[in-house]
Amino acid sequence: MTPKNTSRKNLSRPRKMDASIAPGKVMSLLSPNEVASLLSAGQTQLHGLFRRCALAVLNSGSLEDDVKTILEIYADFEIEVIPQSRGIKLAVHNAPANAFVDGQLMTGIREHLFSVLRDIIYIHNTLYQSPQFDFSSSEGITNSIFHVLRQADLLKTGVNAPLVICWGGHSISRLEYDYTKKIGYELGLRNMNIGTGCGPGAMKGPMKGATIGHAKQHIRIGRYIGLTEPDIIAAEPPNPIVNELVILPDIEKRLEAFVRTAHGIIVFPGGAGTAEEILYLMGILLHEKNRGLPFPVIFTAPQESRDYFDKIDAFLFKTLGPEVRKLYTIIIGSPPEVAKRMKRGTEEVFSYRRDHQDAYYFNWLLHIPEELQQPFDPTHEAMAKLRVTRDQTPFERATALRKVFSGVVAGNVKATGIARIEQWGPYQIHGDAEYMHLLDELLRSFIQQGRMKLGSTEYHPCFQVVKT
Repeated sequence: MTPKNTSRKNLSRPRKMDASIAPGKVMSLLSPNEVASLLSAGQTQLHGLFRRCALAVLNSGSLEDDVKTILEIYADFEIEVIPQSRGIKLAVHNAPANAFVDGQLMTGIREHLFSVLRDIIYIHNTLYQSPQFDFSSSEGITNSIFHVLRQADLLKTGVNAPLVICWGGHSISRLEYDYTKKIGYELGLRNMNIGTGCGPGAMKGPMKGATIGHAKQHIRIGRYIGLTEPDIIAAEPPNPIVNELVILPDIEKRLEAFVRTAHGIIVFPGGAGTAEEILYLMGILLHEKNRGLPFPVIFTAPQESRDYFDKIDAFLFKTLGPEVRKLYTIIIGSPPEVAKRMKRGTEEVFSYRRDHQDAYYFNWLLHIPEELQQPFDPTHEAMAKLRVTRDQTPFERATALRKVFSGVVAGNVKATGIARIEQWGPYQIHGDAEYMHLLDELLRSFIQQGRMKLGSTEYHPCFQVVKT
């Protein structure tokens, strides 16, 4: 493996490497048809998807979240699947050099690469090809998510340590990042595992803290689960602490995987993506079929960021009604209290599932309406058709708002969304004046606090709020 020469005249140009990579414990066998579907010579759509996701994994630790920029920097990156008599190898060309140590690819990154290969092959060659999976029905969609997670060996029987899903922004301050580590540490001390969106910031901090908490308790099987999807992985590449990585087909299935596997959810400050996650969860928990189902949700931040959840709380109250405040608890500046409250909440969840004969590892009893399961493609036409109005039910309003924020995320960091904004200009978001005022105010606060994008580059809004 030899680093590419770096010119002294352009030190900002990243160093790149070529390598041949043998599989680790994740997977090593592919059929001839599976290999053929990924051969670069064919320039197939599947290979292009694998190349983008593989580049994201190899680019872990990057401070760049603009997918277009990443793809331009590594336009000469390529990855090939090399069939062997006893399995396969991967050959990478012009890969980010920061994925290597002394010429050897880091073990965690190698396992992430083969996790990506495993999931993309399964999703496209099995999930989408088999009549067993019905994506036109709610039950069929949930069944497909279960199979992806089971194929990845994520669902384990006999494991009674709670899984706490942590949501929050990839672009947060150092103070907020250190706070997420303190929360993770307290959770780890109490034998709780961590799941996140697998990226940097509030997705990395809880995992990092939990590793220390687990170590102090001599817990050697700590789980640090990362759930992502192809359109977001390049902007939020897996952080190196993730030891179980799963790629879901799209954002809706990723969100459902979060809530099906979670025994509780902690939310840290974030931007549009975090708001999307919050509204998705509130929409589910507001549904009448989920009344009485225990599901602990805690919003938490350091004292210095109290204003963030004051704004989120006010936004939820004014858009979804007073009932929404019964669905979450806000705890500011007290990591031990967050962990104690979550521990009690997860004990209620285990007791409820035991009494109702539901699986500990997958929440089958949770009702997720099909409106929240079907993929939403944020084209300009689709975004313009969205309406947030007073005559909607709180669930319908939460669903519409979740799609609004999903569109903003796409326009900020996803390749297709960025291209659409460049061609057609900002998305137009419509609704009743009072709701549009609240939405505009919240989005502007995210911009002012630097929560929309990583780095110090000026943010140009991908949206325009229209008050009707």
